[in-house]
Amino acid sequence: MPVRQLPETIVNRIAAGEVVERPASVVKELVENAIDAGASRIDIFSDGGGRRKIVIADDGSGMTAADLALAVDRHATSKLDDEDLLAIRTLGFRGEALPSIGAVARLSITTRHASEPHAWAMRVEGGDKTPIAPAALSQGTRVEVADLFFATPARLKFLKTDRTEAEAIREVVRRLAMARPDVAFTLAGEERAPVTWAAALPGAPGQLIRLGDILGADFRANAIEVRAEREGVVVEGFAAAPSLTRANALGQYLFVNGRPVRDKLILGAVRAAYSDYLPRDRHPVVALFVTLDSREVDANVHPAKTEVRFRNAGLVRALIVHALKEGLAREGRRTAANSAGSVISTFRPASMPPANWDWRTSPSYPVGGSAAPSFAERAQAAFDVGAPSADIRPQEVTPDLLDRPLGAARTQIHETYIVSQTRDGLIVIDQHAAHERIVYERLKASLEANGVQRQILLIPDIVEMDEATVERLVARGEELAKFGLVIESFGPGAVAVRETPSLLGKTDAGGLLRDLAEHMAEWDEALPLERRLMHVAATMACHGSVRAGRVLKPEEMNALLREMEATPNSGQCNHGRPTYVELTLTDIEKLFGRR
Repeated sequence: MPVRQLPETIVNRIAAGEVVERPASVVKELVENAIDAGASRIDIFSDGGGRRKIVIADDGSGMTAADLALAVDRHATSKLDDEDLLAIRTLGFRGEALPSIGAVARLSITTRHASEPHAWAMRVEGGDKTPIAPAALSQGTRVEVADLFFATPARLKFLKTDRTEAEAIREVVRRLAMARPDVAFTLAGEERAPVTWAAALPGAPGQLIRLGDILGADFRANAIEVRAEREGVVVEGFAAAPSLTRANALGQYLFVNGRPVRDKLILGAVRAAYSDYLPRDRHPVVALFVTLDSREVDANVHPAKTEVRFRNAGLVRALIVHALKEGLAREGRRTAANSAGSVISTFRPASMPPANWDWRTSPSYPVGGSAAPSFAERAQAAFDVGAPSADIRPQEVTPDLLDRPLGAARTQIHETYIVSQTRDGLIVIDQHAAHERIVYERLKASLEANGVQRQILLIPDIVEMDEATVERLVARGEELAKFGLVIESFGPGAVAVRETPSLLGKTDAGGLLRDLAEHMAEWDEALPLERRLMHVAATMACHGSVRAGRVLKPEEMNALLREMEATPNSGQCNHGRPTYVELTLTDIEKLFGRR
């Protein structure tokens, strides 16, 4: 078969295969065009998951008749002034979206430029253009896409259900709305109730309002502002407290020069920054905005422009890690679960009497005026938790302790939780989670300073395991030795533990080694040594901390509180769980209806 030039219609349909993957791709391209046109309000409507109809209306600058005639031709754009692909300052730049959409759907464009006496309209159906005609429109541009993929019916078989496609459209609009809080967005359709995100004020406060509207009140209440700048690269945005997490990475929103992207480099940097705070199966919620010179980033590496390539990728990664770690350290004692709101929400009264109820008319009211023993509410039995494990009430509490952030220890209950008193409330501390964080930070500091101090066992501990596990542990012997855990092979199915870290004191060597072996089974050689060492430190800290079920003396409880105050990131343990919850007097009064 000889080589031949393909017809323009076929070329456009081939190009549409890359640009128009699904209805959400159409919405993305058209909304980006509206943003590039300087719109302050964008309305999006979809029907049938975008398959039957998509309508995008904006109040942007619009197009003249001459521009409209060229806009539906391939590679015709107004966004490249000097044909320099390294100086891209707009979301779109290729000039492929409108001709690609028009090649596979029925496209209708109505637009009005300020210099024109009236609006102009044009239609493209399956690549066939109609002449431009006068139309009625007060301002901006209105684009309607109907019968998507009618010209390529085979593509329809690869679409999901209407609800799934509508959700994909919603996600695209959410990301673009996060990137531009100064633009008002309205999203409507048969599959959903209309949603409007009003334009917000410029700066971080307005950005947080928009993010809270989209990601929810939980994110707004627990958002930590982050910012870092170096060599012309700016990283800013908001990151959720470590205990507000997701089961996947879909809650991580990343933007480069205002463009929503999914970049493995940035996702890896976010994971590295949270590695000290989250368990392996949980993911943080963040919205990060990277701003840099357009010549330092290449946006022309993906057909849908969802990936970018940085000239200095190491600088961007380091800056993201620094910004997140600095923000998390600054709010070290703050978690999503130790705030009063989440604590109060867990209290649910069993039953409430009507507002006009008179207790004297109750059938349970005693005839003789004295309460019968059975009159006591059964629900009160839940509060019979026995005597406290340790009680400090008879002792005098110095006033200065009450002024400390974590107050003065008052009692220990269930051999697990310490209750402390502050000037304006009370705090409940999980003794194991709190001490786990303290030991972990000590191990890190000791490793960074001069190595972890070891203690030689008089009689080595022999731990029996399967051969594969023994080989895995012995292969990582040098890394473990850096933390003071010295092991060696003791036959085909056993390991001898000769030295342990002094910080751990007396520890269960068998349990520690088995936990380490489980973690190591999930590692690969690509995992940086530092990350692997931190995993080892976290596991050791868990085994070396005060266990639940241990009775503490009053001085031990207060010493633990003081250490928490001096320890960074003490608001949560190494697994992301909160170490304490706090209730102010105001919150307690609300629980009892006093406020």
